[in-house]
Amino acid sequence: MRDSVLREQKDKLMLPVAEQLFSAIHPNVLSFIALGIGLLSAAAIWQQAYWAGLGFWILNRVIDGLDGLVARVHHKQSDFGGFLDLLLDFVIYLAIPLALTAANPAALNMWACLVLLSSYIINLLSWTTLSALLEKHKLQTSGRLTSIEMPTGLVEGAETIAFYTLFLLLPTYLAPLFLIMAALVFFTASQRIWWAYHNL
Repeated sequence: MRDSVLREQKDKLMLPVAEQLFSAIHPNVLSFIALGIGLLSAAAIWQQAYWAGLGFWILNRVIDGLDGLVARVHHKQSDFGGFLDLLLDFVIYLAIPLALTAANPAALNMWACLVLLSSYIINLLSWTTLSALLEKHKLQTSGRLTSIEMPTGLVEGAETIAFYTLFLLLPTYLAPLFLIMAALVFFTASQRIWWAYHNL
């Protein structure tokens, strides 16, 4: 919900690093490095090493925040890079709840995980299909932050980071946290449906 504001602050903070340390590294390589670190987080969580998982998760988010900035600073932006960044993000967004559930496979956790993943599917369909229609009609939304057009919603990147951090800090409350996030993600999808109804 506040990604546009937070991204501006994040870019200011990371700009010296992107300019000086990553000039020779292609942003797509950074995307794959972030993927590897995110998968290490999921593996650590699966083994109930939650603090290690949290450390890898935070590092994953830092590296993921650098790839787009490096691309913009060093003029290496591409549609493929934007596609890859989004795709690999969702690999991690799926891997971590699955790892948390595998680490504590109580029936309630498993059902809550299914509800959460279902909300992701509905939300993905809401913005990917809407994005295709926006491109078809050459429509633009305000505050574009990704390679594709996407109306903003309640749950975006910052909220996802906050919830996943809570998952790792409070694994004994996994089911209610999953269900709360799922409800908010479903609401986000409904916001896009409402937006589409009024603007298409």
